Amino acid sequence: MTTMSTYDVAVIGSGPGGYVAAIRCAQLGMKTAIIEKYNSLGGTCLNVGCIPSKALLDSSHHYHDAIKHFEDHGIEIPGEIKINFEKMIARKTAVIDQTVSGIDFLMKKNEITVYTGMGSFKDATHINIDGEKGTETIEAKHTIIATGSKPGSLPFITIDKERVITSTEALSLKEIPKHMIVIGGGVIGLELGQVYRRLGANVTVIEYMDRITPSMDKALSKELMKVLKKQGVKFNLSHAVNKVERNGDEVTVTAKNKKGEEVTFTGDYCLVSVGRRPYTDKLNATAAGVKINERGQVEVNAHLQTNVPNIYAIGDVVRGAMLAHKAEEEGVFVAETIAGEKPHINYNLIPNVIYTWPEVASVGKTEEELKEAGVDIKVGQFPMRALGRSRASGDIDGLIKVIADKTTDEVLGVHMIGARVADLIAEAVTAMEYRASAEDIARMSHAHPTYAEAVKEAALAATADRALHS
Repeated sequence: MTTMSTYDVAVIGSGPGGYVAAIRCAQLGMKTAIIEKYNSLGGTCLNVGCIPSKALLDSSHHYHDAIKHFEDHGIEIPGEIKINFEKMIARKTAVIDQTVSGIDFLMKKNEITVYTGMGSFKDATHINIDGEKGTETIEAKHTIIATGSKPGSLPFITIDKERVITSTEALSLKEIPKHMIVIGGGVIGLELGQVYRRLGANVTVIEYMDRITPSMDKALSKELMKVLKKQGVKFNLSHAVNKVERNGDEVTVTAKNKKGEEVTFTGDYCLVSVGRRPYTDKLNATAAGVKINERGQVEVNAHLQTNVPNIYAIGDVVRGAMLAHKAEEEGVFVAETIAGEKPHINYNLIPNVIYTWPEVASVGKTEEELKEAGVDIKVGQFPMRALGRSRASGDIDGLIKVIADKTTDEVLGVHMIGARVADLIAEAVTAMEYRASAEDIARMSHAHPTYAEAVKEAALAATADRALHS
C-alpha cells in the first residue's frame, strides 16, 4: 500500500506567482509541493510571454539599429545586413531554457517537491495530479491556486495557430510575415507588432477603442502612437472587428469604423491580441467548493483567500492587472499570511510597463482618473529630447509626466515614455511608497548625464513650473 504524500502547502501552477509563492513558503519552514502541467516550469511568463517576447524585442532592436542608426554613429558595415530568423528564434529558445533551468535550481535549493501533471481538486484538502504515469493524489493543509491565464479571443474568431494566431504562436513563427494584422492595440499586440515591423513586415493594428493602450495615461497613448507611426506601424482606431476569414495563406479581417462603414484588411498573418482570460477550466474547483465568477476568476477576499479558508488564489486567476510582478507580490503575500504574518500590498503602486522602444511605464493614477475623482492636481512634464543623455544616444522620443496633489504636493502618478523607463519607473514607485512630494524628488541629486534627470525635471515642472532645461 502506497502512503499518500502530505504537504503544508501545495501550489498549483509554476508561473512567477506560483514558483515565488512556493519558495517563500519553503523559506518560512513549510513542506511545499508545486504542480505544473507542462514539463517546463515558469508558466506563461517564462515560456511563452515576458521572457521570450523581450528576447525577440532585443534581437529585433539590434537589427533595427544596425540598418537605421549605425551609419549615424559612424559605423559602416560593408555588404547587406541580413536576418537569420531561424537563429533569432533559436536564441530566444535558449534564453527560455536558461531561465527555466534557473527555476529548476531554485526548486531543488529550497527542497520543494515538483509534480508534473494536471492538478485538480479531489476535495478541499486533496489534489489529483494527472501525469504521464497516471493519476497521483496528494494531501495539502493549504493550497494556492496559481494557474494563470491564456490568450483570449472573440467568439467569431477561429484561432488555427497557423495564420490566425495568438501571442504564443507569434513567438515561434517559421518566417517573417509580409503583412501582420494585429487585432488589439494593447501591450502584447504592440510589442509583437514592433518586433515584426522592425524585421520588415507591414503591420496594421486594429483597435476597438479610440486610442491604443486605453488603460494608460492619454499622454502616453498619444506619444507612443506617434512614435510607432513614425516607425511604419499603421493604426485603425475605433474599429470593431466582426469577421476573420482565412483562405489558404491569406487572412481577411473585416471591421466597422466609427461611421458604421465596413472596412477590410488582408494579410498573411493575423495576431489576435484582445487580452487574456483566467485559466481555471480544469481545476475542478467545485469539488473543493471554491467559487469561480462569471469571468472565470477565482473569487478571493482581501487576504487572497477563497471562500474555502485553506485555499488561496493569486495572479492572473484573481482580480486585478495580469502582471508577472503583481503575481509575485501576491505569492509572497499569501505565503506570509499562511505563516501567520501580516503582509501588505499596495495595488496602486504596482507599475505597468510596455517593452516597445521607446519603453512605456506608469505607476499610480492617471490624469484622467484623478480629474474624474475630483482631485485638485498639478502636472509637470518634461520631454526626453531636452536631455543631453538622450541626444548622445539618439533616443530623443518620449516624455516624463509627474502628477501631484495641488495642496499637499504628494506625488499621485508618474507616467513615462522613453529610453529605459522600464527601469526608471522604480524611482517613482519608491518615492510614492514613502509618500514623497514632487519637491522631494526635485531636490534629490540625479547623476548627469542620465535619462533619470528627466524624472527630476518633471518633478521640478510640477513644483511651481520650474524645470531647468526646458
